[in-house]
Amino acid sequence: MTPEFSIRLTAMAAEDPASWQPLWNRVIAAERAGVDRVVLSGEHVVFGERLENYGRPELGGRAGGRQPTGPDGHFLEPMIAMSFLAAMTSRIRFTSSILLAALRRPIVLAKCAATLDVLSGGRLDLGVGIGWQQEEYEAAGLDFRRRGRLLDHTLEVCQTLWRQQRANYSSSELRFENIHMMPKPTRPEGVPIWVSGTIKRAPMRRLARFGSGWIPWGRASDEPDELIKAIPRMREAVAEFGRNPLELGVAGKLPSVMGKDGAPDVNATMAGLPALVEAGVTDVRLQLPVPEDVAAAEDYLTPWVLAFRAATA
Repeated sequence: MTPEFSIRLTAMAAEDPASWQPLWNRVIAAERAGVDRVVLSGEHVVFGERLENYGRPELGGRAGGRQPTGPDGHFLEPMIAMSFLAAMTSRIRFTSSILLAALRRPIVLAKCAATLDVLSGGRLDLGVGIGWQQEEYEAAGLDFRRRGRLLDHTLEVCQTLWRQQRANYSSSELRFENIHMMPKPTRPEGVPIWVSGTIKRAPMRRLARFGSGWIPWGRASDEPDELIKAIPRMREAVAEFGRNPLELGVAGKLPSVMGKDGAPDVNATMAGLPALVEAGVTDVRLQLPVPEDVAAAEDYLTPWVLAFRAATA
């Protein structure tokens, strides 16, 4: 797979930003500069008040992590936000990081994703995960303890409806026969699904069953050395479930290296790129201080894109 250049843009704010125009401007600039993909980070439907649970890996959080907003943080709904952004652009891809897919009714999510994929010309990837917040599942009337199975069920239904003209499905949660859903996504296999998770049995089984790519979680998502060590273990785990791991993309963060002026240095940052690509990262994600103005943002991003293309040629 040819490595792709993605930038992470936040679809959240700790307080009311008054306007989301800077996000739209950065997306337009990213398309003009030649960026391959925008990763919209930040997904919560509602919040409880036990935000310290984000730092608990056993619940799905990050060790030592801190939720970046309070309970009244502003979070855009990713599917609607990506639809809005896709209408402003014509080439760049969009993905969610991370959509809490199990909070949506499966047939509605399947319909929404297929619609966005068709209207955007096939520019949608769904990044999915189980989340960490019990109150969010409870507010949706769902059992937090079953969130892994709930996500699997959601993905089963989505892929059934995307792939079968006359769809049939049966599980302990749901049964339907001879169900039609049109339009289908642009790809016969459906919208690409990128599965987030650590290298444990349940996430790796989910990745093997449903995934087009892997979004690492935990230390491997933040530390390149940990990611490089994790990729062979992911591939081994996926192969045990009968999936060819070389079919899967891998998302990986390329950390910014600061220059003497305190800003990210293009060349110094790109020096870390070959090791990630050699290890198997196909979606290289950067989080950069992109200016708010469209023209300034395009001028800022263009050298990054050119340096990335030169390093991966």
